[in-house]
Amino acid sequence: MGRTALLLLAALALIASACSSDSSTEAEGTTETTASSSTSFVEMSGVPGVTDTEIRYSMVGTEANNPAGTCMLSCFQDGVDAYFDYRNDEGGIYGRQLVVSDVLDDEFANNQLKSIEVITNDDTFGTFVASVLPIGYTDLADAGIPVYTFLSDGVLGARDTIFAPAMSSTCTTCTRFDMAYAVKLAEATKVGTLGYDIGQSADCARFAGDSVELYSSELNGAEVAYLNVNLQYGMSNGVAPEVTAMKNAGVDFVFACLDLNGMKTLAQEMERQGMGEVPMYHTNSYDADFMATNATLFEGDYVGTLLRPLESNSEGTALEQFTEWMEKAGAQPTEVAMHGWIAADMAYQGLVAAGAPFTRQSVIDATNGIEDYTAGGMLSPLDFGRQHQPPTQDDPATHGSIPWCFAILQVESGAFTVAAPASDDKPFLCWPGDTRDWSEPEASTFS
Repeated sequence: MGRTALLLLAALALIASACSSDSSTEAEGTTETTASSSTSFVEMSGVPGVTDTEIRYSMVGTEANNPAGTCMLSCFQDGVDAYFDYRNDEGGIYGRQLVVSDVLDDEFANNQLKSIEVITNDDTFGTFVASVLPIGYTDLADAGIPVYTFLSDGVLGARDTIFAPAMSSTCTTCTRFDMAYAVKLAEATKVGTLGYDIGQSADCARFAGDSVELYSSELNGAEVAYLNVNLQYGMSNGVAPEVTAMKNAGVDFVFACLDLNGMKTLAQEMERQGMGEVPMYHTNSYDADFMATNATLFEGDYVGTLLRPLESNSEGTALEQFTEWMEKAGAQPTEVAMHGWIAADMAYQGLVAAGAPFTRQSVIDATNGIEDYTAGGMLSPLDFGRQHQPPTQDDPATHGSIPWCFAILQVESGAFTVAAPASDDKPFLCWPGDTRDWSEPEASTFS
């Protein structure tokens, strides 16, 4: 696998690690529409993918040959389809049904080719993307096609045609409150931090360590006792020397910026060397089946996510509709499916904000005008127009999340529970976001 592919694969494996999110204790002034007031037919012509009865979208993603071994394209489509079913049941929008009319499996290596196929066909209005290597993003952006996804970075996110919950979050040198707070929750003092020697994995391991060092005085003097960003992707040679080094350093908490398989390999080796009781912080393990299957390995571990946890109280939020319509479709509610639902909602809210008749550009412009977007409480608020650019360590406020929120879960008996002081009713932990100065988080919810 080439280095460019590995960099992008690492980015995919670390969606949660690269994601920060905006929030406030209550989401006020949201521009989202909870029920369509725009179901009446509006005459339109000459807009790609828009007929008298349908607004058609294409989808490009990875199903075959996925080296991450995770459910990508099909799970993402489950969420999009469930959302469209929900809105179509209300009457659709502008007298039309929302439809995914063309699904293209890029088979891991052909994302740009499939994206160019979408552009050449020019028979869909927008495109949903769930690819391991989304290198066709720029082609779609250059063609003026709105793109809705869940994976982005500082370069891709800066394109005003690309919309993702993580679009502003890829500050690869910024400290993170959630990581520091997990150390405090675990009452740890000697921290180990591990990453692959590629892309965001290595960056994640470094900023985890930087977060501990910056807030050490608030963490009972916790320090980084071991840092390694040279792990080989796939761990073909195992991870025994690294675990031995952590054990000798007295590590009592581990940040591991790895994919699911890497986390399992690390946990098994820690168990073998008598470190099985040492908790870890996972950046990419919000997978209920994976945790249940490996319950004894991950007992007591912490998992971070920018999404409202499925385990929280869904009443009054779109999570309630998500679970209802996923059940109606006979599909499993997963994190990737949640991202599909949110991507579909971003597309819908853009149509509502643009009004009809609309064009691709008017929908893009209208979406970038949406502030305090929460996907009905499934995210903390996002300001699309302001947050295409990532924040910096010195300037968290201009393009960053205000406030800054994350959900931290803990594994108990193979299941996720919301870590205190957050609760099932208020599952997000939020910091002011306009400063890197330490403060205690506030448990929050959104609607």
